[in-house]
Amino acid sequence: MENNLNQSKNLLKEVNKIAKQTKIVAALFVFIVALIILQALGVNTKIFHVKADENKTENKADSNSLIHIKDFKVAPFPDTEEGKMAALGEKLIIETPKYLGPNNKHGAVFTGNNLACGSCHLNGGTKEYAAPYIGLSALFPIYSGREGKVATLEERINGCFERSMNGKKLPFESTEMIAIVSYIKHLSKDVKVGGRIEGQGFVELKAPDRRADLQHGESVFKTQCVSCHQPNGLGLPKKADAPDEGYMYPPLWGSDSFNDGAGMGRMLTAAKFIKGNMPLGASAESPILSDEEAYDVAAYINSFERPSKANKEEDYPDLSKKPKDSPYPPFADNIPEEQHKYGPFNF
Repeated sequence: MENNLNQSKNLLKEVNKIAKQTKIVAALFVFIVALIILQALGVNTKIFHVKADENKTENKADSNSLIHIKDFKVAPFPDTEEGKMAALGEKLIIETPKYLGPNNKHGAVFTGNNLACGSCHLNGGTKEYAAPYIGLSALFPIYSGREGKVATLEERINGCFERSMNGKKLPFESTEMIAIVSYIKHLSKDVKVGGRIEGQGFVELKAPDRRADLQHGESVFKTQCVSCHQPNGLGLPKKADAPDEGYMYPPLWGSDSFNDGAGMGRMLTAAKFIKGNMPLGASAESPILSDEEAYDVAAYINSFERPSKANKEEDYPDLSKKPKDSPYPPFADNIPEEQHKYGPFNF
């Protein structure tokens, strides 16, 4: 009797299992028939795949996002009006004195020296840890302590023109400004908006806890720098009788260099740039100079005379945000100006 009861229970389980499977098959059959009918009536059945397609698109966007500038590859400029404007921007960056310099034969003068934007933003602004342009249009607008406000990319570009180029501002609506912004946007197209990527800015540098040694800096300069920048530090022009052609190797001080309000006029900024990029052949992964050598030679370079930026006392409305190595007053502390310029920066 008990054996018969167990057999009945097992049979009932099998019947229920078959019934469930039958329902699933029936539901699937009804769904397929419904799709066939909808397609026959001209209804778009792609709506069932929208979510999946969205996920695929998101994953594709993630895979295309640049995460390190060393992996960046310059894309051809598209054959569009925007592409043509970006191509012009590249020319202005690489051949700045030819198109915008004090001796240019093309139009208005916007720079006060014959440096190129590419003198600091190496390889047309594409070299990692050399203040590259890649990703900048994804970051701006961004807060600027020097301006004391959230600044646009155009305002940041004009900061370079007034300081590094010792010149004047480009009108926001000018062809030149639009071209430069278009070029930066072209380089930044694979960077997520609002995101920072590896290789932006400069390398890290551990500053020695001492005042810069100018004598040591001079020794480093003579050993590592004079073959390009010349013993007098005034650079090597592309053509001696054609200043509008700019420099093969830019001057590091003197009347045709950046002014004392430029970022490179700050010792720690200059040292970081030098460590990651100088002498030629150096990189962030394989620097040639040590932190101490970069520190001292940066101080040596910035010990020479250069043009003076007007109204730089108006920089950093909130003096608490002024960098320690900003070499000009006013300051938010009682540290001597000489220490702000040469260190030690242990305050």
